[in-house]
Amino acid sequence: MWTLTGFADEISPDLDEQIALLSTLGVRHLELRSVEMTKVLDLSQDQLEQVKARLDAAGIALSSIGSDLGKILVTDPFEEHLERTRHAVEVARLLGAPYIRVFSFFIPEGEDPAQYRDEVLRRTRAMVEVAEGSGVVLLHENEKDIYGDVPSRVADLLSTIDSPSYRAAFDPANYVQCGVRPVDEAWPLVKDRTVYIHCKDAKFPTGADDLGEVTPCGEGDGQWPELVRVLKDSGYRGFFSLEPHLGDFDAYGALSGPEGWTRAHTALLSLFTAVGVEAV
Repeated sequence: MWTLTGFADEISPDLDEQIALLSTLGVRHLELRSVEMTKVLDLSQDQLEQVKARLDAAGIALSSIGSDLGKILVTDPFEEHLERTRHAVEVARLLGAPYIRVFSFFIPEGEDPAQYRDEVLRRTRAMVEVAEGSGVVLLHENEKDIYGDVPSRVADLLSTIDSPSYRAAFDPANYVQCGVRPVDEAWPLVKDRTVYIHCKDAKFPTGADDLGEVTPCGEGDGQWPELVRVLKDSGYRGFFSLEPHLGDFDAYGALSGPEGWTRAHTALLSLFTAVGVEAV
């Protein structure tokens, strides 16, 4: 039995519409990134409490806070961002989310990420120290153009920080968009500290102007059939979080809509069925 969750703000900005489709599909968890076009960390205390009450009433729990922490230039000021990390931990605890999705800072265009390693580690370690002892784990996502966008640097971050409060969210599509074969090249380096899977696929970029088309899982170059087999054989018990990215992008993500989200959900379940695993 594998546990499904997902970025329901790709269904609709409206929480009631998100809840309706999740309930129809039998998805009992949510990765909360935004509600009503407001990022989760920018919601007021009253709004957060209202969201929690509505999710509790629907029997939907949070798997993670889909934060934007670490999604700034490594050269941008950091103190305000560290304060946002403290707020994120408070929000996660209020909402009962065990994880917070984070990033490892954008590198200035055209510059060598290696020259920023020490600063990335300094900032990341400070964020992790905020989470330590809280019961909340920071999940590093391998986003394109941040320091940890390729497996060698993701592994470096995880092993150097070396904290149980810092783990990896494995995103095959993001690796593909960086020209990496997820199972062959990334998984061996990061598997020991991966506790969460982001579920989307992509096709390898074909040129400088091609970012790599995002597809449902199993329809791109993300080695999804191989990944689910590896995960089953290894006894994986973490979340699978649908992040379809099948629609237009805005500041809050990609609006896949109910049809796109359902299409992505169906594709993922078919991969699970192929290896004899059910999902809840």
